[in-house]
Amino acid sequence: MFPEIIRDLAAQTLAEYGLAGFMLATAESCTGGLIAGALTDIAGSSKVVDRGFVTYTNIAKTEMLAVPASLLHAHGAVSPEVAVAMAVGALAKSRADVTVAVTGIAGPGGATETKPVGRVYVATAVRGGAAKAKEYTFPGDRDAVRMATVQAALERLRLARPTGSLR
Repeated sequence: MFPEIIRDLAAQTLAEYGLAGFMLATAESCTGGLIAGALTDIAGSSKVVDRGFVTYTNIAKTEMLAVPASLLHAHGAVSPEVAVAMAVGALAKSRADVTVAVTGIAGPGGATETKPVGRVYVATAVRGGAAKAKEYTFPGDRDAVRMATVQAALERLRLARPTGSLR
């Protein structure tokens, strides 16, 4: 179902988090659950994946992740501020140690002059630590943008994993 590079990244992420005893959660908009899908496609993922939130609409972001409506109004759903708020909200509403959140414009519609198709923000939040977002602009059609976003999210999860172990 997923390309080999994504399967490999998902397996590596799960192995690293599992060895350290850390849990993770996802908060997804433009990927519609594909990140959680890639992770849970791997047997044994329930030891690491706590939950996933698919918050495709602004109302879902507000209701499920407590993203302030004022933040959505001020910056738009596709913004680093909202991505960080999604990651922090997922952390607050889960038992995860680290969360990843994605919001973007997969296309073909929805683009603006300042937010082109392929613009994506990937944010991570670490319990007791920092939350930060990174901007990407991926080329290609909707499928390519979504798969590139999944790959970037898995890479960001690996970088966000706290050092040390809970075990």
